[in-house]
Amino acid sequence: MLNDEILAKYDMTVGIECHVQLATNTKLFSGADNDERDKSPNSVVSPIDYGLPGMLPVLNRRAVDLAIMAGKALNSPIAHVSRFDRKHYFYPDLPKGYQTTQMYQPIIGPGSVTVPLENGELIKVRIHHAHIEEDAGKLTHHGNFSLVDLNRSGTPLIEIVSEPDIHSSVEAKAFAIELYNLMTYSGVTRGDLYHGNMRFDVNISAAPKGSTELGTRSEVKNLNSFRSVGRAVEFEFRRQVEILERGEKVVQETRGWDEAKQKTSPQRSKEDAQDYRYMPDADIPPIVLTPDEITKIQSTVPPLPSFYRDSWKGIGFDSTVINALISQQSTAQLLQRIIEKAGESDARRVGIWLLMAIGDQTEDDIKNGDNNISITDDQFIELSQMVESSELSSTAAKDILFEMMNRSDSPRIIANEKNLIQVSDENQIMLIVDEVLVDKASQKAVTDFKNGNDKVIGFLVGQVMIKSGGKANPSLVQELIRKRLN
Repeated sequence: MLNDEILAKYDMTVGIECHVQLATNTKLFSGADNDERDKSPNSVVSPIDYGLPGMLPVLNRRAVDLAIMAGKALNSPIAHVSRFDRKHYFYPDLPKGYQTTQMYQPIIGPGSVTVPLENGELIKVRIHHAHIEEDAGKLTHHGNFSLVDLNRSGTPLIEIVSEPDIHSSVEAKAFAIELYNLMTYSGVTRGDLYHGNMRFDVNISAAPKGSTELGTRSEVKNLNSFRSVGRAVEFEFRRQVEILERGEKVVQETRGWDEAKQKTSPQRSKEDAQDYRYMPDADIPPIVLTPDEITKIQSTVPPLPSFYRDSWKGIGFDSTVINALISQQSTAQLLQRIIEKAGESDARRVGIWLLMAIGDQTEDDIKNGDNNISITDDQFIELSQMVESSELSSTAAKDILFEMMNRSDSPRIIANEKNLIQVSDENQIMLIVDEVLVDKASQKAVTDFKNGNDKVIGFLVGQVMIKSGGKANPSLVQELIRKRLN
């Protein structure tokens, strides 16, 4: 039975390959629709995608532009000349008998991603390269037969290949999340995890601690949620440690992740590059790019997560809050506008409200990196400033916030309608305070307070709030009670 002491005898090493579906309107080499969601099987396919004889590919220029933008997000250089190659293997969902990819001269060179962890630490994961390639189709298995859907065949991808710089399941999950943020913020992908817009292949190995060589790796394919990445890494590491503890050898293989059983299972032995018989693709000319062209395209990339993390340092949020707010680009953009329009004090208050508006969303709920918050910047600012001026209590502001999600009225209109505006007129509140302090029901509390029992002031404040119909500013009420009794 494995325990922490046994696991501590081994080092985990993880490298991740991420397939990112590019947000083009059409496929990589054909004019077929690139959005297969909710489409009937084999309904968005062209003769090129079917691999029919005589059909020649035409490269989608927009896919190249998006790859160039991805390079900026990955801190990677863009090759001035890159080429396509053929990766040969037979599978029913690959009609041509080969996949068009970039083996020898990829468009995106070595880079790095700085990954924030849940505890606030940062790790750096190097990127080996990223290349453009087409996706294969999809097989659906039914007992003793399988159905082929080629809607996905020819979909433009970039495959991002990391170096083996990850050493825990926590780091693996955090890297997947940050990669998702980078690709969606830069506009490279729609980011619909449910429909496989980003899929992670995780390579895991275990080796005795201090070993100069990595252990034999296994690859877990096609993970499409951050949680699955973390859990698959953890399971596979423990499985390999168990094998090594028995004195056996880990087999290099491709494995699948069973979400229901929370375990991996073998699929096939792992092929090496020579097994695919890579060769240059004679039908597709090289991609030739000038430095000015690359600079112009990359200038269109919007601010990335690091921009917001730097900009929000003065707000005082911890890393957990920042990462939650950054998980949705529209939320980060909204909060940044609040900073620029109203300042950090309002931004801090609005940031907390945004967390409530987002709710406890899991990565499985992420569809396209957006949210359903329809509240405008000005509404948020007005609501914040009403709290700042003590017109509203924090509790009342939350009630108004959720009301604003379903209507377009200003927070002041809603506050008046719900009778939530606080009374902060000192003279008006003092009259109520005096009335409470002479009330027989309050005499014991008054005496106790004068005798040094400070806690009873809560009772007196509550009595004033009742008599004011909940409208009195509680902070001012407490101040005036102390003023009268001291």
